[in-house]
Amino acid sequence: MKTTTYGFAALVALALAGASAWWWWQGRVAPPLAIAPAAPEAAAAASAPALTAPVDAGASAVRHPIDVPVAAAPQAAPLDLEAALAALFGRKAVLSMFQLQDFARRFVATVDNLGRAHAPASVWPINPAGGRFIVERQGDAEVISADNGLRYTPQVLLLEAVDLRQAVALYARLYPQLQQAYEDIGYPNRYFNDRLVDVIDQLLATPEVSGPLKVHLPEIKGPVRPERPWVLYEFDDPALQALSSGQKTLLRMGPVNQRRIKARLAEIRRLVTAGSVPR
Repeated sequence: MKTTTYGFAALVALALAGASAWWWWQGRVAPPLAIAPAAPEAAAAASAPALTAPVDAGASAVRHPIDVPVAAAPQAAPLDLEAALAALFGRKAVLSMFQLQDFARRFVATVDNLGRAHAPASVWPINPAGGRFIVERQGDAEVISADNGLRYTPQVLLLEAVDLRQAVALYARLYPQLQQAYEDIGYPNRYFNDRLVDVIDQLLATPEVSGPLKVHLPEIKGPVRPERPWVLYEFDDPALQALSSGQKTLLRMGPVNQRRIKARLAEIRRLVTAGSVPR
């Protein structure tokens, strides 16, 4: 398929980006992490590639305000990113799974991109799952193998083990850095928590399809053959292929993982829209 609020940021990234594994868009070249001011073009809003977002032309009212504690004030002592993540996920998981450099920008860009057509793996805040996308033949069609969902088991289990109340409390403490990162990538008049809730709502609305999902490789034109052809797979169903990158990720994970991830996302949504965060 062609495709620092640190504690909570990592949680959602783990649920959505990390579980995506070798993204079907992964073969495409992504822009570097250095962010230049985005051009105010309407066409850019449809794609929002990598860490550059379209410049926001107008302010919008905040719909889901976050109660930021005093500890998050600019004069407060900075929080150690690695230690904060290790307290939630364990040091071993942090060292093996997370991309700590430029983490805040990686996260806000990934959340935003999950609601769009493309979410380049090169800017995810955590490492992709191992292995490759698995398909199998059923009659005249190729379908996503049931074994493909097993690749995401470590990330799903880790997500389910995390204390969401503690994660969201950390999210609130570090929200000013996350908001700043969101503004820096091209949304100076938007509130990141609102975008996060919108993307979660979109993911929760992902259809739950019964039966194997048919996929195909598009025609490859030209003499150069891709080194990783599996990243090019597309859904046979045009309606599924037209979904956002995050929704297609949930479908690719399989129905069991999709339900488990949705349950955690629903709880995250409840906590970040409750008006005050857990202490």
